[in-house]
This record gives sequence, structure tokens and C-alpha cells, in this order.
Amino acid sequence: MIIDVWAAGLFRACVSNALSYEYEDVLSRKLSDIRWRRIKPALGALLDKSEFVTVYYTWRPASPDPGDDHLIDCALNSGGMIVTSNIRDFREAEKSLGLTVMTPAGFVTFMAY
Repeated sequence: MIIDVWAAGLFRACVSNALSYEYEDVLSRKLSDIRWRRIKPALGALLDKSEFVTVYYTWRPASPDPGDDHLIDCALNSGGMIVTSNIRDFREAEKSLGLTVMTPAGFVTFMAY
């Protein structure tokens, strides 16, 4: 559903260099070599359709999980939001920085209105 809404041009998917490298790193480690070779072109296509964000300013540390700070930087530098199932690690940034954070289900509901 979210990819369909994105393909229809109803929102911008933004990524930073750090986020794109993380996607590649995690998928290449978690998937078997065969699955990674099949998925890698799809990841490349998705990243090609994404808007790359230059991180001019960082708000670190902003999350209890330092590995999530680059997501906050990407969202705030793009003027966007974070859509994640892990909303707990973004609550402080949501309160202190005004970051918008929602679950995938919440985002689908948001896009329906």
C-alpha cells in the first residue's frame, strides 16, 4: 500500500547517504547471497526513485539509540517525517525537535484522508 501511494506521487520518499548505505548493509548481511543478488536491483530502483537529502545540520544525540540519529537528521533536513514500527526510539526527538513520527498503519490512515 505505501509503495503504491509513493508510486502515485502522493509523497516523497527521502533518503540520506547514511540511510541508503544502511539499507544495503543490513540487507546484504541478513539475506542469503542468492536472495541478496535478487533484491539488490530492486533496492537500487527504489533508491533511484527516492529524493536524496543532504544533511547540512545534525541534531545528535537525539535518540536513545545512536543508530537512529541519522534517520532524525534525514527527516529534519528534508522537512519530512519518519514512518517506522519503532516509534519508541523517536519519542524524545518528536517532543523536543517537533519531528513527526508515525507507524506504517498510521501513515496509511493519514494518506487516506
